[in-house]
Amino acid sequence: MKIIKYFIEAFFIYIFFLFIKIIGLKYSRKIFAKIFNFIGPLIKSKDIVNSNIDRVFGDCGEKKRREIIDNMWNNYGMTFVEYLYLNKFKKSSSHINIKGIHILEEIKRKKKPVIFISGHFANYELMSMELIKRNLNLATIYRPLNNCFLNPFMEYVRRKYVCKNQIKKGIVGIREVVQFLKKDYSIALMVDQRVSEGKKLPFFNENALTTTLPAQISLKYNYDIIPISIKRNSNNTFDMEIMSPVRSIDRKNSDKNRLNVSLEINKIIEKMLLTNPNQWIWTHNRWK
Repeated sequence: MKIIKYFIEAFFIYIFFLFIKIIGLKYSRKIFAKIFNFIGPLIKSKDIVNSNIDRVFGDCGEKKRREIIDNMWNNYGMTFVEYLYLNKFKKSSSHINIKGIHILEEIKRKKKPVIFISGHFANYELMSMELIKRNLNLATIYRPLNNCFLNPFMEYVRRKYVCKNQIKKGIVGIREVVQFLKKDYSIALMVDQRVSEGKKLPFFNENALTTTLPAQISLKYNYDIIPISIKRNSNNTFDMEIMSPVRSIDRKNSDKNRLNVSLEINKIIEKMLLTNPNQWIWTHNRWK
């Protein structure tokens, strides 16, 4: 039954992709922002979205809640469209302003891998793409789509335009991470979603399963963790900020330090979310 559902879902999405290519990026963004605003609440749990907003903002009022939800779906729709135009972003830099380039230059000067972390904000695929465009050796960790008819296309697009070194999330993926680190490749990953193998750590004062992988790598190999934030502007350009490294006072590789570094990462994601709540993926059940 699930395979039929995935087939129907993929069929309509590929039809949408064809429509997007015909009418172009500019108008597709506008159209699909409205489409996602309409159909999003019908296919994703409104209860999860509202529960997540309550956990972060409490009773923020109906106006603020509506603003967050509407803008989230708008961003979803525009990001959906932009997957078909990643080749355009790959060839240009006019769509993005990057703050903290000096940090990248220092990383390249040292010739030592780092761990880049971020969350699912704006068009989050741009993080790895922009790092690659600036001649960093990089491998990125991703979660495959559940839909077996869509995932091959997404993997192709990511490898061709975002980062050719794609590592599937999971135990096998960790082995690949180690192999890339040995070849002096930096690693990029999103750290804002629930991971079943994670540790329960406070996220907005409530325990949530949190990945400790960046902390493990950082403490084992003495590599810096570099947070990156991405924001979509009203004219559909993007601001990307490469932030100062996460500092651990005690670099000893211990369970306590891994949890402390992971907690510090959660705090960084919290700040990103409070700064840019309209472009985060609230549909993910972060606190399950």
